[in-house]
Amino acid sequence: MAKPTVSLPQGTRDFGPDIVRKRQYIFTTIRTAFELYGFQPLETPAMENLETLMGKYGEEGDKLIFKILNNGLDKKEQLAREEFEKILQGRNTKAITERALKYDLTIPFARYVAMNQGQLSFPFKRYQIQPVWRADKPQKGRYREFYQCDADVVGSTSLLNEVELATLYAEVFNQLGVPVDIKINNRKILAALAEVCGGPDKMTAITVAIDKLDKIGLAKVEAELSEKGLDQQQVSIIRQYLEITGTNREKLARVKELLGKTETGEAGIRELETVLDYFDPSMQAPPLLIDFTLARGLNYYTGIIFEVKARNVQMGSVGGGGRYDDLTGLFGVPGIPGVGISFGVDRIYDVMDELQLFPADVQMGSQVLFFNLGEQESKTAFTLLQQLRAGNTRAELYHENSKFDKQFKYAEKKNIPYIVIIGTKELAEKTCVVKDLRNGKQISLPLEELLNFSFL
Repeated sequence: MAKPTVSLPQGTRDFGPDIVRKRQYIFTTIRTAFELYGFQPLETPAMENLETLMGKYGEEGDKLIFKILNNGLDKKEQLAREEFEKILQGRNTKAITERALKYDLTIPFARYVAMNQGQLSFPFKRYQIQPVWRADKPQKGRYREFYQCDADVVGSTSLLNEVELATLYAEVFNQLGVPVDIKINNRKILAALAEVCGGPDKMTAITVAIDKLDKIGLAKVEAELSEKGLDQQQVSIIRQYLEITGTNREKLARVKELLGKTETGEAGIRELETVLDYFDPSMQAPPLLIDFTLARGLNYYTGIIFEVKARNVQMGSVGGGGRYDDLTGLFGVPGIPGVGISFGVDRIYDVMDELQLFPADVQMGSQVLFFNLGEQESKTAFTLLQQLRAGNTRAELYHENSKFDKQFKYAEKKNIPYIVIIGTKELAEKTCVVKDLRNGKQISLPLEELLNFSFL
């Protein structure tokens, strides 16, 4: 009989104990910051109705949505064959699929707000830490299943929310010790660019092309814009826009010359100035950096947009977000403005692992292992074990009476720093031996003093 092939779907991963502990360190750091800033937790289902998701992420994003086949297609073979032809033509049909795995946390959140607006107190500040799925090509830093950690504020147009979210980004990455650049732009400025380059109908083509700048370079962006129908003069204006450099104030001055005469451009520039005025460049670390090449290819953004890039490592963005002032309008509930940010936990993990930024004690599980050296010895050890656990010392008792060598190897493989030995001699004397495996030092203690020992 052939040996079965065991594997994982491409773009997914298993996480062993050491990795899970590191990931939990990131989750805990982010969750603590969310709570510190007054955000409340929320969870939504892994799947959404397909119509909830489609058309919200742009043409490129819609292609990456994992669709779920309907049940019972085997009982409707002829219908399934006919309807599947529509799928092959790039169309959706409810006869084949009505549901999909969620692509991000923002659209499901907007759906939640639209459904529950009457019960929410606005502004509503929520955070969400859950997996999402994208039918992307797996590569370094890009997975088909990954976690997002989102914080959003809905029901307020105040730019103070953008200030808070930028500060939240800085808080989390400072706590994690990850050196990053927090980049900022405004979709209104991109809309103004579209206005002077052919009109609002060019907005999607321009932002989709600009969003690929880091991947394909300026020459290919210009070629793509030409293919989308922009003339040489319009492409030249976009080139001038993308080549703006300097300090934040110098960049704003340059973009004012290029786009400041349009009402939309003026509004976008003014919003950037308002947010930047809250920050002292000499005090804020990491600083906010204006990046006019930042486009965020998602169609629902309407104002300030963010992207966070890690320094000293080749990796995509580790965070992003922005303002979406009519997202709930997609679900028939207009007039609820919102703004939010997201942390890419999987990429943050990869960055921290590559730069060796995890604290040494993150990987520590049990602090102490009691050796099992016989029935009476293990009973005494178990009583002490429970008392130590009651005092929040992470401890365990080896599962069976085995040779010293086997129990030592178990402790070493699990990186347990301390062992406690209670043998026949120690049992008679009501003592125990405590050994620090990191340096080989050991001491003998009365059993009653073990509860006060510091296993650090």
